[in-house]
Parts: sequence; C-alpha cells; structure tokens
Amino acid sequence: MPIHKVLVVDDSKTELLFLSDLLQKQGLQVRTAENGEEALRCLAQEKPDLILMDVVMPGQNGFQLTRMIARDPNYADVPIIMCTSKNQETDRVWGMRQGARDYITKPVDPAELRAKINALG
Repeated sequence: MPIHKVLVVDDSKTELLFLSDLLQKQGLQVRTAENGEEALRCLAQEKPDLILMDVVMPGQNGFQLTRMIARDPNYADVPIIMCTSKNQETDRVWGMRQGARDYITKPVDPAELRAKINALG
C-alpha cells in the first residue's frame, strides 16, 4: 500500500515541525498529535497510511499507544515506526513486540526515514 498520509505523534513541537516539514517535502500529507489522546482522535477522523510514534510522552507513552493501535482491528494494518531518542536494543525489541514495524532513533536521519517509509510502501 503506497504511503500518502502520515500521522506524527510526538509531544515536542520542535520534532513535530521538523518531521512535518521533512515529510511534506517528500510529497506526503501530514497530521500531527502531541499525545495519545489526540492521536486517537486523529485516527478516528482519518485513517493514515503510516504512524510515526514517539515513545516518551505525557499520559500514555508510545509503547502503550502502539500496542493499543496494533491490536485494534480497525487500525492493525497501519504500520507504525517508533521514532524516539530511546536508543537501547531493549527499547527497540520492546517497541517491535508492541506492534511497531520499524524503529528509528533521534536525531532522525532524513535518508534513513525515507528508506524506511519506502520499504513499507
């Protein structure tokens, strides 16, 4: 399935702006959410083709939100790429166990992100 619409979930306005700009320059439509609650509202309004998920956020963290989305039959087919500063192998393994399709660490390398998105689409 080609990737056209991306939901970026991150509590950092700086990261949201950076990732939105990067993705829009690649011709993708971008919606943003600053926390899990907002992300779920965005999902209910319009199903994205991809979710970029931060881990460390107030309230529900990215691991919990990824698990919830991946287990929901309405959204289980939406790939999630964890996009986080948590760079330990245990974090990567845990993220994948929660349902993420891939894992990228911050600071995000634009070429690496593009390659991971292209691999999904």
